Amino acid sequence: MRDYIERVRELLNRRRALAGTLAAALAAAAMLLAVNTPAVVGASATERSLPVYSVERDGRYVALSFDAAWGNEDTTQLIEILNGYNIKATFFLVGEWVDKYPESVVELAEAGMEVMNHSDTHAHFAKLTSDGIAAEINACSDKIEALTGRRPTLFRCPYGEYDDHVIDTVNALGLTAVQWDVDSLDWKGLDAGEITRRVTEGVKPGSIVLFHNAAEHTPEALPAIIEALLAEGYTIVPVGELLLSGDWDIDHTGRQHAI
Repeated sequence: MRDYIERVRELLNRRRALAGTLAAALAAAAMLLAVNTPAVVGASATERSLPVYSVERDGRYVALSFDAAWGNEDTTQLIEILNGYNIKATFFLVGEWVDKYPESVVELAEAGMEVMNHSDTHAHFAKLTSDGIAAEINACSDKIEALTGRRPTLFRCPYGEYDDHVIDTVNALGLTAVQWDVDSLDWKGLDAGEITRRVTEGVKPGSIVLFHNAAEHTPEALPAIIEALLAEGYTIVPVGELLLSGDWDIDHTGRQHAI
């Protein structure tokens, strides 16, 4: 009887060992298959919703844009410089700035500048719900429209921050989200020469340049930047004129192109 029990135990141990070996082999095979077989994913997993960083189009065009979120020391001066070269630019205004400086909003519009939306309170949009984003954008657009008679069609995210949720919400509101591909970094207090160098070396056909209202050295740098761009054969237009009409798409770099 004892011998029989020992033989049964030995048989069970062999079966357990065989089962363990088989399980290990199956796990190894599954791992090998996972590593060597490309994953199948939907388009939604590989595509991002992006703002427009630059534009692919015929000719040497560039757009100058200014974000206005704090002071108002140089708005009139910027307008005078731009008008002196017969150039129109795009100003993205925060609603709270509009509340403080309504006369400057009117001045920008009367000078032929594009007056566009930069949110109402300069909030971090990625932290907001869709309703919160819509409320911010609509509040700012209402204020601008009341002063200028024109409702903004372009939007720039505060802090340049966005995710798919933000851009999809902006698009659903019928606005085009606009970023930039050349950053002057004028808000950092760079001197006029450094601002000029950053912009003129970074610009390419279809670029959108970022400046800030009330940045210390931007008015000093702006004439040299404009003259350098004109000398290189660029036509300077507001963002709305740079953007494509008709059917278009945005590639993975944020460059808008016709389809």
